[in-house]
Amino acid sequence: MIGDKLVIKDYHRKAAAAIYEALEEKLKQTAHPLAVSVAGESGCGKSETARVLADLCNQAGYRAIILQQDDYFAYPPKTNHQKRLEDINRVGPWEVKLDLIEKNIEEIKTGDQKAITKPLVNYDLDSIGEETVPTGGIRVIVVEGTYTTTLKNADFRAFIDRNYRQTKNSRLDRSREPQSKYLEKVLFIEHEIIAAHKKLADLVIPAPQDERNTHQPE
Repeated sequence: MIGDKLVIKDYHRKAAAAIYEALEEKLKQTAHPLAVSVAGESGCGKSETARVLADLCNQAGYRAIILQQDDYFAYPPKTNHQKRLEDINRVGPWEVKLDLIEKNIEEIKTGDQKAITKPLVNYDLDSIGEETVPTGGIRVIVVEGTYTTTLKNADFRAFIDRNYRQTKNSRLDRSREPQSKYLEKVLFIEHEIIAAHKKLADLVIPAPQDERNTHQPE
């Protein structure tokens, strides 16, 4: 997504290192692309962890690309926010073209095409365009987003176990959207959906030590 702001901290580096360590043997044993999902609630560090993980893979000689769920929403961010204001029941995985993410992953895995065409969001312009991504030599597809644990084409699922109350400071750092009581309602709905996905994960990354006693959503 154009205009995304990443604030990479030690927590993200440690999380990415843990995921890479869990993947390393798989990468050595196979020559075909592996899809790795990095999921969790808003502000948990998905984008930052995915960026560091992709860098680790590239440094080790495994070409990695990142597919951001934010690029696959049916509406661009500000429009999607307005749609939610009109009907809060819109909040959920049905806002995202998960089937298109699955299709793009499959296209990369099969290697039938030299490139894929995927959506590309411009946050500031509130628009959705397209970009072409060459697929040659890709070994790792890092797919990050709130609902990516549910992707059938994922070969390994990492889940960052931080709820929206624990991630408040991280969300403030990224300044993606104004904090409000309405946003808290949205985040609670997402929490109810996403928390159920943890059991599907191959690796659960715990919250930082200083967040673990934060009151859990009720």
